[in-house]
Amino acid sequence: MATIKALSVAASAALIVCGTGKVVAAATFNDAPLFNDVVSYNTTISANNDIADIYYPSPSNLKTGNYSFPVALLLQGANVDKSDYSEYASIVARYGFVVVVPNHPRSLPQFGFTGLLPETSQINAVLGQIQVENSNPASPIADVINTQKLGLLGHSAGGAVGLSAIANLCLSPIQCEGSFNRPNELVAGAFFGAGLRNQNQEYIPINNSGIPVALLQGTQDSRALPINAEKTYEQIQTPPKALISILGANHYGITNINNPLGPIPDPNMPTLPQDVAVETVARWSGLFLRASILDDKAAFDYVYSTGDALDPNVSVISQAKAVPEASYIWGLVILSASGAVLGLKKTKQHTQENRNVANCNLIHKVDLLL
Repeated sequence: MATIKALSVAASAALIVCGTGKVVAAATFNDAPLFNDVVSYNTTISANNDIADIYYPSPSNLKTGNYSFPVALLLQGANVDKSDYSEYASIVARYGFVVVVPNHPRSLPQFGFTGLLPETSQINAVLGQIQVENSNPASPIADVINTQKLGLLGHSAGGAVGLSAIANLCLSPIQCEGSFNRPNELVAGAFFGAGLRNQNQEYIPINNSGIPVALLQGTQDSRALPINAEKTYEQIQTPPKALISILGANHYGITNINNPLGPIPDPNMPTLPQDVAVETVARWSGLFLRASILDDKAAFDYVYSTGDALDPNVSVISQAKAVPEASYIWGLVILSASGAVLGLKKTKQHTQENRNVANCNLIHKVDLLL
């Protein structure tokens, strides 16, 4: 698989770049986090008494540098403890975000469930708590938070909750109890190992109102199948949107260790080392949030254009903006490398929808991921 991806990247390099300017941009962009140091602390969410870990960048001039970090709420998978996300949350925070990771205990006796399970009410509860933290002089993150910008992160059940929240849905009783209204502060979401279906296992249209959504999906995931992510991606009504496949990761490619204690394990063993999987998922999550929340053009180009070719551990479908129907014309691209003639895959397979770089007229990358 790694060899196939490498050949695909080499072949695509000549296709996605029409001039030297784009090559330079791709080669010089640094996809590493912006901050070296991250600090975390523990607090209680007042509205629901959830215990939460909060991760934030800690430059030496934190209190004098006029920082305003957006918030990223990580909605956990079922029975996955908040501590299992410490590596992932730390990396995302280093991209310039205050990352909140609560434990949310629930009891659903009608389903025989008692344990950790996210729900949409956490979103407004955390927004309220962040207001408190920002205005409390004793808080480590006082006066450095942009309380008007919230991105959602999620794993498994948490990703499904995040997707329903972005769609402004209250899917009772598992994801939402009572009612829910999407807050104006919610402006982006990136979810790992997640899809959105109703109790009849039907895929639900996600009317995201232009809120950018990324689905990150391990190709070895047997708990949340890759096909479910693809079908969910198709239901996201308006771009920007992306489906980022992590090659060789399983359902727990986002947690510190594979198959942590508590949740149902994934019987598929990952072929991508765990630390590489976590870093890859976190890097793409952080850059997606920067592109979506902070209008970071370099991050935007990485997510929607250059990153797929630069990262051997991913394969990306993306759509940066609405494309006229007439643009969906697909054909064959003849590659001179090795004398091969390779057919392009269509949008729903592992390539990008928006390869129109400069005057390339929709030249598309060849991607041989099976």
